Amino acid sequence: QLQASGGGLVRAGGSLRLSCAASGRTFNTDIMGWFRQAPGKEREFVTAITASGGSTYYADSVKCRFTISRDNARNTVYLQMNSLKPEDTAIYYCAAKSPYYTGSIYNPKAYNYWGQGTQVTVSS
Repeated sequence: QLQASGGGLVRAGGSLRLSCAASGRTFNTDIMGWFRQAPGKEREFVTAITASGGSTYYADSVKCRFTISRDNARNTVYLQMNSLKPEDTAIYYCAAKSPYYTGSIYNPKAYNYWGQGTQVTVSS
């Protein structure tokens, strides 16, 4: 089970830190990702991190503004979001991709565990 938290309302240029706490099983061998979905749009890839934390991947739209990290001892993944823009407004979902699950890390269908989402709203 994945539980996302930390969303809220922030002004453009502000920051938020999302957390995704895992329970029920260890996710230490999984790739962890964040996706987002704005109203009327498809769910899109934001960022992902490998099991060891050694590699990270970002959508071009969030590079240099967002940072993903993980603490395997706490079974938690974080998303630090800086310089937020109104177009970042969306529901943010954390997801886990088990080693045996095939598919691109950029494709939400490649993830087999999902959290419930947390709303991020950026006002202009």
